[in-house]
Amino acid sequence: MRGSLFNLNRRTAQRFKQLAIASVKIKLLLLCCIAFVLVLLAGCASVFQGEDAIGVSSNQFSDSRSVQKGFALLINTWKRNDLLKQSIAHYARCSSLDSIHIVWSEPDPPSESLKKFLNHVIQLNSKSDRRVELKFDINKEDSLNNRFKPITDLKTDAVFSIDDDVIFPCSSVEFAFDVWRSAPDTMVGFVPRIHWIDQKGSADRYVYGGWWSVWWTGTYSMVLSKAAFFHKKYLDIYTNQMPASIREYVSRNRNCEDIAMSFLVANVTGAPPIWVKGKIFEIGSTGISSLGGHSEKRTQCVNRFVAEFRRMALVSTTVKAVDSRNIWFW
Repeated sequence: MRGSLFNLNRRTAQRFKQLAIASVKIKLLLLCCIAFVLVLLAGCASVFQGEDAIGVSSNQFSDSRSVQKGFALLINTWKRNDLLKQSIAHYARCSSLDSIHIVWSEPDPPSESLKKFLNHVIQLNSKSDRRVELKFDINKEDSLNNRFKPITDLKTDAVFSIDDDVIFPCSSVEFAFDVWRSAPDTMVGFVPRIHWIDQKGSADRYVYGGWWSVWWTGTYSMVLSKAAFFHKKYLDIYTNQMPASIREYVSRNRNCEDIAMSFLVANVTGAPPIWVKGKIFEIGSTGISSLGGHSEKRTQCVNRFVAEFRRMALVSTTVKAVDSRNIWFW
């Protein structure tokens, strides 16, 4: 009896010992698993914080994109100092603004009082820590091509081309700037236009379509430079590499420099522009688009540029960039 009880107790003790050992093994296994997960999470965190798989910080590559942290405002004006003052006062509030370049093609140079006022407005309204540079790009000849002349010592890649009679909220401008940084070789703008094949004419003739054509079809192939971002390299290409006959045509007809820029960028990239949704505020009187025969003249420009580029370079698209933070359903 005692022997059997002794053997039973011994077997029981052995089982407890085995269970204890098994428990320790399970705990060790769990600890190893937890340690592995923590190491994995730490590695992922380093990736999300800027460390790649081979331990190179992504910040090392940011220098090549540092010039894209801001943009240059390129504003076209003509004897409308009141509108120019309103525009500069507004855009000086945009946080990513780096410099302002005023395309000045008037016979008289800008007055000292105008320069003083604009510099004061910029200093008063600027939200950035750095000083926003103001420069008048003075031209002897009055030509629409002046708005696309190269800018010396431009510190940013991004150029925001704007007319003096339209204003967009800084929130829309900053969003468009972010969109442009995702595709810096294309044009990103607020004012879309379209072209299509002339169904009544020959197969190689095209028609220029205004806003209502874009609204009706949901398709566009241009964004006008009256409110658009593009890379500074296109200023040099437009002025020094694009066929001189196109610039001569623009100067002679005083129209279509914006269409010429759209053709140029599309010819270089083989891609469509990007239309960004944004509220537009017209602060000036009606422009040349309200004059009779405007669409017909623009149609002539499109077909002339097709002949100059020896192909239809424009690419149509239905893509529209929308800031989802400002809408309920998207």
